[in-house]
Amino acid sequence: MESGGRTARSDLLGGAGWIVFGAAIVAAALRMDRFEAMGATLYTMPGFVPAIFGSALVMLGAVLALRGWRRRAASQEAEPKMLNRRVVLMFVLSLVYTIGFIGRTPFWLGTALYIAAFIFLFTDDTRTLPRRAALAATVAVLTTATVVGVFEQIFLVRLP
Repeated sequence: MESGGRTARSDLLGGAGWIVFGAAIVAAALRMDRFEAMGATLYTMPGFVPAIFGSALVMLGAVLALRGWRRRAASQEAEPKMLNRRVVLMFVLSLVYTIGFIGRTPFWLGTALYIAAFIFLFTDDTRTLPRRAALAATVAVLTTATVVGVFEQIFLVRLP
């Protein structure tokens, strides 16, 4: 690993991003209805587990940002570009999934398409196109079936 430069900057920015994301999760979890009128306790309220996960993200993001800050202070290297093509593509795919698919298509279909596209686009280029497509389709179908099965059969959560 480098002592600074790209790794230091990405750790600092990534840590800040995880802190903001975790804080948003905690804020949303605290705004959820607590169902106190129905006898719910602190440990049974719907936002309890998301608040714990959000808090963990804030803490781990702070550790990552601190690591990046220390490395950056020790480094005098030039600053690289902030975003690259793969990061932008990942954000676009994720936005298409969340805004375009969720709630508009069956969950299993939107999830399978998202996973297939993600794997197809981000798998190493040494594979032939048909092999990449077959891998993407196989993993998408298996992952979607597992997610839907676990959530609907084990956790009894109806997916959108």
